[in-house]
Amino acid sequence: MQTIKRTTFTVAGVAAAALLSLTACGGSGTTSGSSTAPSAAPSASSMAPSPSASSTASASAGAMDPAANLVGPGCAGYAEKVPTGAGSVQGMALDPVAVAASNNPILTTLTAAVSGKLNPKVDLVDTLNGGEFTVFAPVDDAFAKIDPATIETLKTDDALLSKILTYHVVPGQITPDKIAGTHATVQGGSVTVTGSGDNLKVDDANVICGGVKTKNATVYLVDSVLMPK
Repeated sequence: MQTIKRTTFTVAGVAAAALLSLTACGGSGTTSGSSTAPSAAPSASSMAPSPSASSTASASAGAMDPAANLVGPGCAGYAEKVPTGAGSVQGMALDPVAVAASNNPILTTLTAAVSGKLNPKVDLVDTLNGGEFTVFAPVDDAFAKIDPATIETLKTDDALLSKILTYHVVPGQITPDKIAGTHATVQGGSVTVTGSGDNLKVDDANVICGGVKTKNATVYLVDSVLMPK
């Protein structure tokens, strides 16, 4: 009887050990499977660009567009008259201001005046191309308003011509949203810009199209030649 009982206990012990071993193996397999499972894919919301990033991209795109901040009732007419090429809004943005003006078919008289063609003693090209400026640029029709006798005088009076031309130039670039106010000119006097949006005046001249960018200047096309006070 004792031999039979020992045998029974031995068999039961072996069976229990085997069962524990199988249970341990099963647990180990489950743990291993969990550790090698792929991580969750990123959610659609985490992959989408944030609103702030989209806004920044839009602002950057606007800043890169030379026509983005134009103001004035004549901008559409200017774009229609000079839609492409070096004298267009996009073309002028690539060159320094004196070069850009020389490519613009509505600024031929101004170009002649600043480049020594009207008066050989007055050549402001290097000065205008060498700094950051805001330029009030009279179009050809503006010069046509001046008495022919005065134009003849400017051909020989280099001091007067220089005084008039530099009165149209303000140091630093001023964008249309900040242009209203009084600004000191290179000539030494000051110009006063009034109005807002598409209705701007510089002294007594109307802004035809303003905020035209060049490589180193912001240009406001005006319908009259400004005279120093």
